[in-house]
Amino acid sequence: MKRSTGKAMATGLALALAAGMAACAGGDGGDKGGDKGGATKGTQAKADCAAYEQYGDLKGKSISVYTTFVDVEGASYEESFKPFIECTGAQVKYEGSKSLTADVLSRIEAGAVADIVAFPQPGLLQQAVATGKVLEAPAAVAANVDKYWTDSWRRYGSVDGKFYAAPLGASVKSLVWYSPAAFADKGYKVPQTWDDLLALTKQIADDAAGKPWCAGIADGEATGWVATDWVEDVVLRSAGPGAYDQWVSHEIPFNDARIVDSLKELSKVLRDDKNVNAGIGDVQSIAATAWTDAGTPILDGQCFLHRQASFYGGNFADEGATVSENGDIWAFYLPSPDPSSKPILGGGDFVAAFADRPEVVAFQTFLSSPEWANAKAKVTEGGWTTANSGLEKGNLKSPVDQLAFGLLADPSAEFRFDGSDLMPAAVGSDAFWKQMTAYFAEGKSEQAVADAIEAAWPQK
Repeated sequence: MKRSTGKAMATGLALALAAGMAACAGGDGGDKGGDKGGATKGTQAKADCAAYEQYGDLKGKSISVYTTFVDVEGASYEESFKPFIECTGAQVKYEGSKSLTADVLSRIEAGAVADIVAFPQPGLLQQAVATGKVLEAPAAVAANVDKYWTDSWRRYGSVDGKFYAAPLGASVKSLVWYSPAAFADKGYKVPQTWDDLLALTKQIADDAAGKPWCAGIADGEATGWVATDWVEDVVLRSAGPGAYDQWVSHEIPFNDARIVDSLKELSKVLRDDKNVNAGIGDVQSIAATAWTDAGTPILDGQCFLHRQASFYGGNFADEGATVSENGDIWAFYLPSPDPSSKPILGGGDFVAAFADRPEVVAFQTFLSSPEWANAKAKVTEGGWTTANSGLEKGNLKSPVDQLAFGLLADPSAEFRFDGSDLMPAAVGSDAFWKQMTAYFAEGKSEQAVADAIEAAWPQK
């Protein structure tokens, strides 16, 4: 899988977890959850547990869960399960492992898989479904997804027209980071369309007060993945979501004219020395610049724009910057040609079940509910959001997470999963990465890049 999850979550999360969530039953009535404006434990218990009555009395029952979330991040997931545990009496046995992607299929085949698995990408879910061991999602889960998510999310949890897995967490990649103060000083406006973005790029270049864009795609053996995100975002905007779906599934070839045209559109932004790469070098320097460092020249006024996912806010915070709408650094949605269209590139996790015992169905339903989404937000300091529209935005502590949630929950949003993660490994995490590196380092033409990646696609 692409290394696109960003840095570790803020250390302040440990404080939130230490505070814990208010119990759903009993307690001393004190507010120890630390949530702003939170009710006392006794008051919260009555309100919270009313939503859990639908699951019944599950005392003595146990559910096993397997995810990729470990350490502080895993602890926040365990903490978010507490209302369900305390209100129903069930036990939840949690296992987090970074090797889930490599191990889960063998566990399934051996009959040693957990009751619930959070798959980090739709492609892995499809492989699991092919084993015949994944159960279709219960009606209550399907109803929650229909109510609280857009259609595109349901499609990613479905295989061959059958719905198996509800979404869990999510990330947004279609963001451009900038300095609100620098924009105000120069009189620059946040662009509302792709043409506006190109015009702003030219305006900044003409002003010669700093380069419009700073960029970097270096990441050791994974060098190039950042560039694939750029391409995917441009394909969504230039060719459209329908063509994007065909491209990712290879219904159209990688060197289809619409994909080549999208690469040419990207060249207007990043393959012009006038536009890049402030404080670092020229276009070629993009291939050698670490992706973790690429955006920080914005803080020194050397460049004005950096396209990167919501998780990149942590990199700016590490530099001592305040990340908020009126802070040192902020982000805007990477605009599309048509302002009424809002394609969003991102990632997410999908929860599927391997058992249909009542307690498993109950817990699977809980994970697709607003109650779980809000519980998770309350115990997470930053670096997490969801597309579940039942989440109360104010429960997210990070302004960046609130921004991402607002985009994901927009009914007009057309979410698409990271395309290279859905392509065969020989393409998505090999040829695509390498050819995009050559695109910058060697100035390889758009047609040559697309032809080389198409040649790497496995033959049926």
